Amino acid sequence: MPVTRLSSSLLIPLLFVFLWSTGFVGAKYGLPYAEPFTFLLIRMIIAATLIYGLIVATRTEWPSGVMTYIHVAVVGILIHGVYLGGVFFAISRGLDAGISALIVSLQPLATVILAVAFLNESLDRKKIAGIALGLIGVLTVVFSKGFSTGNLVPVGLFFCVFSLIGISVGTVYQKKFCSNISLLPAVFIQYIANAVFLLPVAVSFETMTIEWSIHFIFALAWLVLVLSLGAVVLLMWLIKRGDASQVASLFYLVPPFAAIEAWLLFDEQLTAIGIFGIGLCVIGVALVIRSKSV
Repeated sequence: MPVTRLSSSLLIPLLFVFLWSTGFVGAKYGLPYAEPFTFLLIRMIIAATLIYGLIVATRTEWPSGVMTYIHVAVVGILIHGVYLGGVFFAISRGLDAGISALIVSLQPLATVILAVAFLNESLDRKKIAGIALGLIGVLTVVFSKGFSTGNLVPVGLFFCVFSLIGISVGTVYQKKFCSNISLLPAVFIQYIANAVFLLPVAVSFETMTIEWSIHFIFALAWLVLVLSLGAVVLLMWLIKRGDASQVASLFYLVPPFAAIEAWLLFDEQLTAIGIFGIGLCVIGVALVIRSKSV
């Protein structure tokens, strides 16, 4: 297999999963020092400023047409505002991280249903088998780590489900309406739209107080540079090149990656059953990707 094809079909998706999974670590470090919507608002403003600098430096052409801007803004609000806002808020209200990961990791199931219904994507046996194996793998990893049923916070559950819907619809919407737009301008528009979306929410429901500790600054820098610039650009690139259901299947790998990172960084338990679940996730995603070359 040529190096370029290997990079696009395997290395780049794995890099995306790794970068995306570190967002949970960044949230864990940053949320004690800022309220969730304020945290995300600051992140979006800084990320948008940096992206704009890259656009100017590279002289990237801006998209044309009002509807193009509207479509990209909708994607930004769904993927960044609804998804991230819901997850951050749920965790800040005490919802167990394992339950949050389980709910959000159902995204491939929701996305494949939407993709078949609205994008006319095929649903062959490999893709069905891969999605099923990925789901079983996620359940295995989460339950092997265990979680407290005392943390089944109703408002947290609601916002996590809201996040799941947001990123699933956003992925399909991006594929249908925004596939031919340059990456950097698209991401910039998404961040600006999301900042406009988050500002009234933060002003209305939060004190917007930030404790500028070393931990918060590190978490903010990581989330901006690694997630908002690196991982999100990769996500848009993957959606542009592949089926929405194929890209969504990668999210099955996020909880296993996060479990490995927590084991390395925080010495959290990683059992043999959890490792088995990680293996199922890898096989499941491989089947979905191989059902049609990305």
